[in-house]
Amino acid sequence: MTNASDAPTNGALGSQDAVIKVENVSRWFGNVVSVSDVSFEIKPGITGLLGPNGAGKTTLLRMITGLADVSDGKVTVFGESVRNNPALYARIGVMSEHETVYQFMKGRDFVKMMGQLRGVKDIDNAVDKAINLVDLSDAAYRPMGTYSRGMRQRMRLAATLVHEPEILLLDEPLNGADPRQRVHFQNLLLSYASLGKTVVLSSHILEEVEQLADTVLLIVNGKLAASGDFHAIRAALDDRPYHVRVISDAPRDLASALVKLESVDAVNVDPEGAIVVLSRNVRDLQIELPRLAKASGVRVRRVEPLDDSLESVFGYLVDR
Repeated sequence: MTNASDAPTNGALGSQDAVIKVENVSRWFGNVVSVSDVSFEIKPGITGLLGPNGAGKTTLLRMITGLADVSDGKVTVFGESVRNNPALYARIGVMSEHETVYQFMKGRDFVKMMGQLRGVKDIDNAVDKAINLVDLSDAAYRPMGTYSRGMRQRMRLAATLVHEPEILLLDEPLNGADPRQRVHFQNLLLSYASLGKTVVLSSHILEEVEQLADTVLLIVNGKLAASGDFHAIRAALDDRPYHVRVISDAPRDLASALVKLESVDAVNVDPEGAIVVLSRNVRDLQIELPRLAKASGVRVRRVEPLDDSLESVFGYLVDR
């Protein structure tokens, strides 16, 4: 397992620059442990909260926002306890994973309502500014039920930004966005962070976090599996062995040839006659396999990864 001491981190506990501190936090629901003894700090900039679905990311975000209490440990934001602290909530913007919009409501009315709930002064100017930021001025007076999923996400972001929070907590914010919208969304978050703001982005997509985050917190099974910049996380993942299933018309002949390759750690033939290859260098294997099959006179019918789920990728880090 890679932890905060094995890779560069957001800073040691006690750092004066941290705006969010999570100290030995656990959260359980009856006999189910959702988060287990997690500690980390978050500084200004963009921090990615990365992990497979069900890893505990949303529960952590809810505890950071004060929407859920901790079962054990401590969460502070700007040095204050976040639970039951309305004054602190005014400094935080939260965008949940689940859509919370009225389909009949016009986009501008939705953003305005959220601003009014936050007590924003000069509300009309604040609403126009937030909607301009997400590039949806042309659609501001349309019902949100007529928006695409990506447009609704952007208007929800405008509602999250309308009170100009110092901290943005975003749970899977890019779900449903098309490539152009993703680029705009990413540029907006990068610009916001450049102002000295703090952005926490929850995602289960590696590439999404890689493009945005200065620091990554990898959450697996409710625990902090690794933390550091993306290069440290990627290096740990790249060192993980992969299983690849190869179906051919002469599995034993091909297996005998494959085991001699440097890119192959082990080869087995399963009961169905398919070859299962263990490799730490799948890229070289992809190049070498067709050449080897041709040289051996073997016809390869199918090549498929067996470890393509995020659970298997992240689980490798936990089991190390």
